[in-house]
Amino acid sequence: MPKSKMIQPMLTLVMLGGISLSAQATVIETTIFGSDAIWLAGRTDLVIPDAGDPWPAGTGMRRHAGPTPEEIQETMPTGFAVTAGDVLKVLDPVSGGISFFNGFGGTVFGPEGNGVPGSSSISEFGGISGYLGTQGALVGVFLTDDIPDSGAPARLNFSNAGLGVDFLSLTPGLGQVFFIGNGVTSGGDFQEFIAPTGATRLFLGVPDAFGFNGVPGAYDDNDGSYRIRLGINEDPSNPLTSVPEPATLVLLGLGLLGVGWSRRRA
Repeated sequence: MPKSKMIQPMLTLVMLGGISLSAQATVIETTIFGSDAIWLAGRTDLVIPDAGDPWPAGTGMRRHAGPTPEEIQETMPTGFAVTAGDVLKVLDPVSGGISFFNGFGGTVFGPEGNGVPGSSSISEFGGISGYLGTQGALVGVFLTDDIPDSGAPARLNFSNAGLGVDFLSLTPGLGQVFFIGNGVTSGGDFQEFIAPTGATRLFLGVPDAFGFNGVPGAYDDNDGSYRIRLGINEDPSNPLTSVPEPATLVLLGLGLLGVGWSRRRA
């Protein structure tokens, strides 16, 4: 199955990198992989090392010191065209799961991660903020067309002492990693994520680090994936009408150029 599939007609076209793409009234079905490192969003300037090799010193990304059973290579998360003010909603169809454990057959988690707000505290990487929230949850980040290689903004606080995970609406800043989870409140209402001024791209991925804390990394043992539906100015639970998937309508993926409790990681 393709990583992203357009499953509802688009309405308004915008120009991005010379390609006509829509960011309006669209529902997209996409796969989130355990290797989709949110801190690699938009980083077309980086070369991901071969599986089993360490990241170069000073890059700010870490892998296990020795080989893992999975030997997963990080992937740059898929991007989607947006414009400022776009309202995003996410539907979790409860399909699949990601294991963050070292070895196959571990407990898998969907977009909600391990369900403990504030149990993960990960530092910034390049121009993308750190993350304080639920371990291994689905997260997003809004970017401009520029490569986010410096000047990371302050991180948001998704612990119970901060924003929590039960908010109805959120407008994160550019480069701020934000919690999405399963996309609904405890009362079952869709949460709205609003694209900030200057945003042209949205990326979706997962946050990881050794013990879910500190320097980003430890993606090399994250196996599995799950499906979600992303509604851009559209209710993702509306009846869906399949449409063709021309290459120009598979949004962005500029990155294509290139959850457990405290875990076993040393």
